[in-house]
Amino acid sequence: MTAQIIDGKQIAADMRAELQQEVAKLKEQGIVPGLGVVLVGEDPASQSYVRAKERACEKIGIYSDDNRLDADTPQQDLIALIKKMNANPKINGILVQLPLPKSLDESEVLLTIDPDKDVDGFHPMNVGKMMVGEETFLPCTPHGIIQLLIRSGVTLEGARVVIVGRSNIVGKPLLNMLIQKNPKGNATVTVCHTRTKNLAEHTRQADIVVAAAGRPNTITADMVKEGAVVIDVGVNRVEDATKERGYRLVGDVDFEAVKEKASLITPVPGGVGPMTITMLLYNTVESAKRAAGIETKK
Repeated sequence: MTAQIIDGKQIAADMRAELQQEVAKLKEQGIVPGLGVVLVGEDPASQSYVRAKERACEKIGIYSDDNRLDADTPQQDLIALIKKMNANPKINGILVQLPLPKSLDESEVLLTIDPDKDVDGFHPMNVGKMMVGEETFLPCTPHGIIQLLIRSGVTLEGARVVIVGRSNIVGKPLLNMLIQKNPKGNATVTVCHTRTKNLAEHTRQADIVVAAAGRPNTITADMVKEGAVVIDVGVNRVEDATKERGYRLVGDVDFEAVKEKASLITPVPGGVGPMTITMLLYNTVESAKRAAGIETKK
């Protein structure tokens, strides 16, 4: 068996086309979804990521309010900017690009964002709503994973899922989303981590394995049962003298070996990554609809 590749780029493109149509319809009603973006400092990865988000907004018709701040920006100035965006009706979503410079209090910054504009889904109020199954903004990467699975025809109800990794960005929220009593959940979920004994015993029982450990080759072929679905969230740089830049990107899964046992598998790059920005756009559009009193998707 050779796995079918889950094409995250294509699924993301399909979703963005759907969002573009939604935005066009909203504009006919005088509603323009708006995203406020804050980038503090000059971290190259953050700059690249923010530029990609801004291009994506422009392409589907979302208004983007871009704010570039120096790395030595005082905490009170950043807080004041966020409060200004909270009060601005043109902005439906606020994105503060992380990580922030060490001189800034990240926790205070995130708590300052209006939960109704928290399109990253990181505010404790929205995390709490997610856990109890209330309607809220879902964190972008785990929500993107669920969209990849559903749009690839994978049945979540009753599935045995093993998540390798317990971060607040992927592992924990994905667990909470998959166990909810709704069509996007109803799975039986095990979360494994660095202190898990006999990791392979858990992963070999899984219908769906999600690798989000941040380490290359965490999941090898002997750890996956025949026909399993494998979602690789990891993005790791490994040295490669054959590449002009001196490295290549790999995930947490031994892709070449595991694809011979899995039924479906995501590549790195081109799998989960494109979905993260797409779900940020999705949340921004949903926020604009809520603000206008338009019924949103369940």
